[in-house]
Amino acid sequence: MSTRFKGFALLAILAAAVGAVPAFAQENPLDTVPITVTTDQESYADGETIVISGEAKDYISGVQVSIVVLNPIGNVVTIQQVDLDTDKTYSTSITAGGSLWKATGTYTVKVQYGGENRSNETTFEFGGSSGGAPSGKTAHVENTDFDVSYSITGGKVLGITADVEANSLLVSIQTTSDGTLTITLPRELIDAKINGEDDSFFVLIDGEEVEFEEETTSADRTLTISFQDGAEEIEIIGTQIVPEFGAIAALVLAVAIISIIAVSAKTRLRLMPKY
Repeated sequence: MSTRFKGFALLAILAAAVGAVPAFAQENPLDTVPITVTTDQESYADGETIVISGEAKDYISGVQVSIVVLNPIGNVVTIQQVDLDTDKTYSTSITAGGSLWKATGTYTVKVQYGGENRSNETTFEFGGSSGGAPSGKTAHVENTDFDVSYSITGGKVLGITADVEANSLLVSIQTTSDGTLTITLPRELIDAKINGEDDSFFVLIDGEEVEFEEETTSADRTLTISFQDGAEEIEIIGTQIVPEFGAIAALVLAVAIISIIAVSAKTRLRLMPKY
């Protein structure tokens, strides 16, 4: 075999080997990033479910994956913390929609696992929401004649009670993970005002004051409250609350008072001596 032929044969073998490399050495995303994040779709409509999932390069016992979703102007619309499975994967689902999801555009999902050096993000498109509680769930408020709409992730609402003396609503919850409660409160039920102007509610979770997001209209106020796993009660404190059968009760009381006055006046006239 000539030297020239041997050279061509060697080049052919090398070329075949190079061409075969990609089939056996596909790049693993975790080789370049400590954690991945994806959504199951690239775009969503109001009320659709968003599945967020990914995988971490390392497993850290007792550390959860923090997930934050931001709207197109950078405001937080939901926060969750989920466990990383022993196979280093995680997954959660949220419902797209609600008062904080009104903007149309690109939403950002940011994840962090154990520190800023273990973070990543992705984006999806959302068509905007009409507002209100995305899930359409309602609950009756005990001690009133009102129902309220709400949505919750990471748990469920067990009941809502009005504390008339404290001007507050007590929301009893049972959690399965860190989550978020979005609740729409009619102003006729509860409100917070000073000198006729809107004031901020106080929100307590198991007695500790927390921050929250709020959207307001002339008819209601929608609060988005993040809670940690293990929370049992969320208290929303305003400056005024309507008791059971509020407007009707007030009308009945007014009629009763007028009737008593009228009867008393007639009785007094009958008892007055005639001269």
